[in-house]
Amino acid sequence: MNGKKLHRSYRNRLSNFNSWKAGNDIEKGLLFPQNMGPYLSIDETSLSLGELYTIITNKDARGKKGTVVAIVKGTQSDGIIPLLKRLPKRLRNEVKEVTMDLAGSMNLIVKHCFPYAPNR
Repeated sequence: MNGKKLHRSYRNRLSNFNSWKAGNDIEKGLLFPQNMGPYLSIDETSLSLGELYTIITNKDARGKKGTVVAIVKGTQSDGIIPLLKRLPKRLRNEVKEVTMDLAGSMNLIVKHCFPYAPNR
């Protein structure tokens, strides 16, 4: 199957993309505050054509429904922090742990957005 056709099929049919509720900054990222939990992971990935995205997931969901907390275009902390600060402060303060790699930008994001999570 053609890769572009697979991408379109996933986006338009399987993911229910058309029914997603998002703010005006959908091109910058998507936030799902209902998926927040005390144990998160943050990492960057390339989804298509070399574009990098930062993905934050709820570890308690174990990859099932409710796993994705945020998908943000790019990996630069100065673009990600303001978007993540749109998540309710009460929920961000409940985060106890964020698993991440040693990338400096990830450390800065966690430090600013999840102040009660020790860096791991």
